[in-house]
Amino acid sequence: MTEFSTGGEPSAERSYPQDGPIPPQTGSDFVSRETSGPTDPAPDVSRETEDGGATKPGGFQVRTAGDVAVAAPVFDNDHATPLARAAEHTVLARHGARLRPPLPRPDATRIFVVANQKGGVGKTTSTVNVAAALAQLGQRVLVVDLDPQGNASTALGVEHRRGVASTYDTLVDGVPIIDVVSVSPEADQLFVVPATIDLAGAEIELVSVVAREGRLRKAIHGHPHVGTAADLGDERLDYVFIDCPPSLGLLTLNALVAGNEMMIPIQAEYYALEGLGQLLETVEMVKAHLNPGLDVSTILVTMYDARTRLAAGVAEEVREHFGDQVLKTTIPRSVRVSEAPSYGQTVMTYDPGSPGALCYLEAAREIATKGARA
Repeated sequence: MTEFSTGGEPSAERSYPQDGPIPPQTGSDFVSRETSGPTDPAPDVSRETEDGGATKPGGFQVRTAGDVAVAAPVFDNDHATPLARAAEHTVLARHGARLRPPLPRPDATRIFVVANQKGGVGKTTSTVNVAAALAQLGQRVLVVDLDPQGNASTALGVEHRRGVASTYDTLVDGVPIIDVVSVSPEADQLFVVPATIDLAGAEIELVSVVAREGRLRKAIHGHPHVGTAADLGDERLDYVFIDCPPSLGLLTLNALVAGNEMMIPIQAEYYALEGLGQLLETVEMVKAHLNPGLDVSTILVTMYDARTRLAAGVAEEVREHFGDQVLKTTIPRSVRVSEAPSYGQTVMTYDPGSPGALCYLEAAREIATKGARA
C-alpha cells in the first residue's frame, strides 16, 4: 500500500503490510505530526538530518517536543506513554495550579521585554503562552500589550475594541496602569493591559512629551503590586511581560527602558538572524544611556523543525553567540499553536497536551529556574 498526498501527487512511499496493523508512531512522528512542511521524496536530500536535528556539532542538546514528553512527570511512571503524558498535562492545565506543583516565586518582580523587530518570529505567541504557562505554574503574571494590533489581547481573551481602557491611556494620558488591567480567563493569576488601535497614534502624540521614553517604566513601577517580596508579600506580581510591536520605534524604546530582562524569540530560519545585530545595537544604546539594568537573559528558538539541517544549524549558531542565554527547549511548528488565538485562547488551554503546549510549559519552567539560580 502506497501513501499519496492530498494534492494527488505521490509523496514519499511508505510501505505497510497488506495484512496486519500499521506500525506505531515513533517519537519523531510525535514531534512532527503537526508540521505543515511536505515530506522529502528522497532520503539523501541535504536538508534532512541524520539524527532528527537534536544533537548539534558542538554537543549542545536541543530539547524538542518529543524530549519534553518523555521527560515529563506522569502519574504512573511504570506505565508511561506519550498519550498518557499528554492526558496528564490536559488534566493539569484545565485544573490549573491546584494540581500542578507550583514553582518557587522570585524574590522580586521580573519585568521582561519581548522584542524582535522582525515580524512573524513568534513574538506575541511566545509572550502569551509563556505567560499562561507561568500562571499555571503558580506565578502571578501581568502581560502589557504594547502592539497596536492587539494580538496578545486577543489570545488572552480580553476586550480590546476602541474605547476600552488600554496601554494608550497609560502612555499618553497618564492613567495608572492598575486602572486599565483586565483579568484573563486563561488563568486566575494572569492579568492583561490590553492594546487598542488608538495605540497606533501614540508615537506621534508622545514626540513632544518630556521624558517620553520613560513613561511606561514609570507606569509599571507605579503598579502597587510590582516590587519585592519583602515589601509586598504574596500580593506581588512575579512576572511582567511587555509584548512589543515588530519595529524599533518609540513604543519599543519605552519597553526597553521599562524592563530589566529581555526575551528574544528567534525563528529557526536564516532570515531571522539578519536583523538581530540591529536589535542588539539598540539594546546596547539603551543600556548605555537610558537603562543600564537591561539584560538579554533569554533567547527562545521558535518554529523549530527537527527534521531539517537548517533548523539545527540556526539553533547552533544562536547558541554559539549567546551561550546559556538560549533556552534548551525549542518551540516546534504547530498548527495547534496557530489555531488557538482564533478561539481567544492560548495553546495552554486550547490543546494542553499538544507538542507546542508541552514545550511552552517547559520553556516557562526553564525561565523560572534560570532566574532562581541567577
